Amino acid sequence: MVKSTSNVIFKVFVYIICAILTVMCIFPFYTMIINATRSTYQIQQHAVSLIPSKFLLSNLRVFETKESFRPIRGFFNSIVISTSSTALSVYFSTLTAYALVVYSWKLRRPFFTFIMAVLMIPSQCVTIGFYQMIYKVGLTNNFLPLIIPSIANASMVFFMRQYMMPSLSLEIVESARIDGAREFFTFNVIALPIMKPALATQAIFSFVQKWNELFMPTVILTDSNKYTMPIMVSLLRGDIYKTEFGSIYLGLTMTVLPLFVVYFLLSKYIIAGVALGSVKG
Repeated sequence: MVKSTSNVIFKVFVYIICAILTVMCIFPFYTMIINATRSTYQIQQHAVSLIPSKFLLSNLRVFETKESFRPIRGFFNSIVISTSSTALSVYFSTLTAYALVVYSWKLRRPFFTFIMAVLMIPSQCVTIGFYQMIYKVGLTNNFLPLIIPSIANASMVFFMRQYMMPSLSLEIVESARIDGAREFFTFNVIALPIMKPALATQAIFSFVQKWNELFMPTVILTDSNKYTMPIMVSLLRGDIYKTEFGSIYLGLTMTVLPLFVVYFLLSKYIIAGVALGSVKG
């Protein structure tokens, strides 16, 4: 009886903690959406409110006076960069991890050590050299410098390798080779489906990171027609006379909505991946 009571108390405690954490995670997004319906004066007087206001259309009309804010163009540019980068990053990182797990070659461990060393280098350290190279080859104001480097994603290679080691059976790969399957066929048809939870998980992380990226696009893209959504939202604060905080929150809300869609479409794979990893661990 005492043991049963303690189990109930423990479960209630866990549920309370989970509920608190859920509220803490959701509250910033809820506040952002609510502030998108409020005026600048209301936000300045009371930064936090739980009740929507009536200034949504007024905040939307503010965008008409902002020549640099063109949501349709921004969404298109961000989607092109994010989806292309995500596809390249996920595929080639998985291919690299496949080579590290399946093949036995002399420099395999030093190569993996080199990949781990790359993780320790902040991306800002190579920005100047990278921009000079892009400028010399004439690729400024181009999406390619924001997409092509995604092929080399050290953190994703590490994640895929760690996931693949217990998940991918080398006997299956050997059987495919004995049956005459080529290496790329084995990778694309046998390895990739097994990695589906990890692929979806990393696709979400990569898409969110690329969608929210502001520093590098600001450095490379100077043509307003090439601006991404984060750049356009950052320019909403450019008015030196008056800052429309309501329109800024509305722009942030419009920027975040695609991330919610991507997450809800692929979230079940994250849960499956975590469950599978915990069982195998």
